[in-house]
Amino acid sequence: MITTVTFNPAIDKRYHIEDIKIGEVQRVVDVENTAGGKGINVSRVASILGEKVTGTGFLGGTNGQFIEEEISRMGIENRFLKINGVTRCCLAIIDGAGKQTEFLEPGPEIRQEDFESWLKIYNDLLSNTEIVTASGSLPRGLNANSYARIIQIAKERGIKVFLDTSGSALLEGVNAKPYFVKPNTDEISLITGKVINTEKDILKGIKYLNEKGVDFVTVSMGKAGSISGYKGIYYKAISPYINAVNSVGSGDSFTAGMAVAHYRRLDIIDSIRFAAACGAANAMENRTGYVRIENVERIFNDVKVVEFRES
Repeated sequence: MITTVTFNPAIDKRYHIEDIKIGEVQRVVDVENTAGGKGINVSRVASILGEKVTGTGFLGGTNGQFIEEEISRMGIENRFLKINGVTRCCLAIIDGAGKQTEFLEPGPEIRQEDFESWLKIYNDLLSNTEIVTASGSLPRGLNANSYARIIQIAKERGIKVFLDTSGSALLEGVNAKPYFVKPNTDEISLITGKVINTEKDILKGIKYLNEKGVDFVTVSMGKAGSISGYKGIYYKAISPYINAVNSVGSGDSFTAGMAVAHYRRLDIIDSIRFAAACGAANAMENRTGYVRIENVERIFNDVKVVEFRES
């Protein structure tokens, strides 16, 4: 089983309007409400790909109930802890030109006793889990080392953790040596304290993380593809051209694809190809954190991966 951790889930609300006019009444053309948060996106894609997924974290209020109902419809097992606070909403406004403006609520404050109660759920889940993904921001109230704690607990039981977060949570998490991280160039710069401008800089950042004990590192370069490092070997992946309509959630889809690939015990190159195919397939959809299996399979065959060593 794959267990996905989402500490700060949200209802993702997408408002489609013709034009944003500050200070005036806005007429919304269309509205979409979906269960969101990076870990929920990972859950959805891994489930679509056919794997058994259990989602966990914190949910509260009517917003939390909406997300519970949504993930149940997806066939994802719900092991979220119910809290007294209300799960947040994140609003994306898309205008007629396709420009997107986002408003992200901070989310409820999680008490330390809530976290300790949740750890009991987490420990129970690990008895039937092969891979854990931990994704997204930390809600108010949780210490920056919260991801580090759950990484250490999983590692003690021989379980791989795939971490995708940012800021101090990423810095603390990396110190706990997760199996996989997927930083962007800004996050690599934060971790290493070095400016990242070139592919050579990226390689140095990957090597730094590998030497710190992170086995597998992938750095996304957007349309230019990605570079991964594993056991002293580097892999540059380039996806084929696609008709991209919405890149939001592609990173989460990549993480889901990588977790599923490892669960299926694909080799490193095919794991990278599969994850890249999932990220690209998500960009073809209006929905966030969603792929079509036929697109993933088609793109997988066209993803190019070049293997090399640092010169």
